[in-house]
Amino acid sequence: MKPLHYLTLILMILALIIALVPQNTTRPYKLTALQMLTEIRAGTQFVSPDEVADKIVKKDPSIQMIDVRNPREFDMFSLPGAINIPLQDILSETNFDLLNQGTKMNIFYSNGSTEANEAWLLTRQLGYQNNYVLQGGLNYWMETILNPMPPGNVISNDEIARYDFRKAASMAMGGGNISAIAPSAAAPAGTPKPGVVPVQKKKKASGGC
Repeated sequence: MKPLHYLTLILMILALIIALVPQNTTRPYKLTALQMLTEIRAGTQFVSPDEVADKIVKKDPSIQMIDVRNPREFDMFSLPGAINIPLQDILSETNFDLLNQGTKMNIFYSNGSTEANEAWLLTRQLGYQNNYVLQGGLNYWMETILNPMPPGNVISNDEIARYDFRKAASMAMGGGNISAIAPSAAAPAGTPKPGVVPVQKKKKASGGC
């Protein structure tokens, strides 16, 4: 792709994301469109599923997973330790101290990357730092971490180590044979979250009062 065409595509994507984010009526933006474009092209907002899985398994206190989907989807499935801030509530004053701080690494996620990117874009334009996006979202998380594919016949030691890590992380988080959770494939309400074993109700004894 020619550089001019690539730049045009990036600008179109930026314009689309800006159009989709909630309207900011409370605080002025601090980064210009050009500054945002530079950061978007660099892709520094993304954190890989492997890095996130490693931090979750180790119970790293320096990260905070933030699910920007709606509460219904969050209740169906969420990552360990995650909190729910729907995208439309990102600008709420109650979330200001959580999103504008330098202590924890906030990692936004949604089913894919779009809504999480919108949350990052909005907070970044306000000048907030320490906010990131889970690369590929939950659907990619399912493919790479909870249901990793075994490496092919011609493999390197790095690929073997990566697969072994993902399998171990999957077991630690109750993964394995879990479907992608895009809205159309989401589990019905009441379905237990992966890794949570439902308590079986005791059967009543037959006979007696």
